[in-house]
Amino acid sequence: MDWKKTLLICFIILIAGLALTTLIFSTEPTATQTGATQETAMLVDVTSVQQGNFRPTIKAMGTVEAAQDIMLSPRVNGEVIERSPSFTPGGYVEKGEVLLQIDSTDYRNTLQQRKSELRQAQSDLNLEMGRQEAAQSEYRIFGDTLTEENEARILRQPQLNAVKASVESAQAAVDQAEAELQRTTIRAPFDAHILSRNVNVGSQVAAGEQLGRLVGLDEYWVEATVPVSELRWLNFAETSESEGSEVKIRNRTAWEEGEFREGHLDKMMGALAEQTRLARVLISVPDPLAYHTENADLPKLMIGSFVEATLQGEELTNVIRLNRDFIRTDDTVWIMEDQQLHIKNVDIVFRDEQYAYIANGLNKQDQVVTTNLTTVAEGAPLRLEATDSTSSE
Repeated sequence: MDWKKTLLICFIILIAGLALTTLIFSTEPTATQTGATQETAMLVDVTSVQQGNFRPTIKAMGTVEAAQDIMLSPRVNGEVIERSPSFTPGGYVEKGEVLLQIDSTDYRNTLQQRKSELRQAQSDLNLEMGRQEAAQSEYRIFGDTLTEENEARILRQPQLNAVKASVESAQAAVDQAEAELQRTTIRAPFDAHILSRNVNVGSQVAAGEQLGRLVGLDEYWVEATVPVSELRWLNFAETSESEGSEVKIRNRTAWEEGEFREGHLDKMMGALAEQTRLARVLISVPDPLAYHTENADLPKLMIGSFVEATLQGEELTNVIRLNRDFIRTDDTVWIMEDQQLHIKNVDIVFRDEQYAYIANGLNKQDQVVTTNLTTVAEGAPLRLEATDSTSSE
């Protein structure tokens, strides 16, 4: 084939292709875009608010310690010859109960000797009183011719004073001997729980030696720490007869779920905790070891254990109580009103672990939005799930 014919055929094919392409683009439909958009209301849940008088609670952590805690010591020396079966670690003793008996033989002998010395001194006093009668007779003979100094000598006043002093000294020695004899019997100073015992029958003890550790049964303390700013919401016992704020004590690691002990706020200690700079308070818990029959079913406190204390605060009047989860940034609350979102600033007077207590900013008829929203704007449209279900039908 002639090359000229080939070139002509290629040119004709090219022209036909361009014409076909132009025809296709010229007949393609054109897409149009509408300018109207529809805004969808956000689906939310709401809750009503509670208005009234409420008592907030303050959570604190503390350590159990004994209100009465002593190391029992003798005041005399000697050998222990008897020991009460109750005087053993873990035992309970009542006030006045005999715990130990120290050998009293030497002290009885000493008492007998002191009594003999007292009788001798009293006998000397009787003799001196006889001499006093004779001196009075001599004095009547001399009459008023004696000086004051000679009068005292004639009446044997110095001798009488010396004998009386001997009697008083002998009586004091008897009293001391009787006291030491009584001290050989060691008794419980109060209703107590025995934590430790360091002696047994046959032990030689000296005055001041530690025999054992006793803690009182009537009361334990919980030393807890609370923020200084929350002290004004707490009531402390002003006298020994009054009681402070109610407190519930829980030991979540040792007690069953729901078990607790009740106590009362007693005193505020005079110094802050060094490390945390929190205020230290004492909580009084009666019958901590459930020793009395009426408390037998209650859990027992253990000295040194770490417990949780829930303190009841002062009553807040005419406030709105709202779950803390519904307080938004910068103390604001989301409200649904007329199917729209409204953001309200609130005045919170107190926050406890679960609730915020609001004095101003909300009304009791407000519906608080509980749903977390990704887009928050004043006046944004809202809808409830119930409303959404009804409209879809």
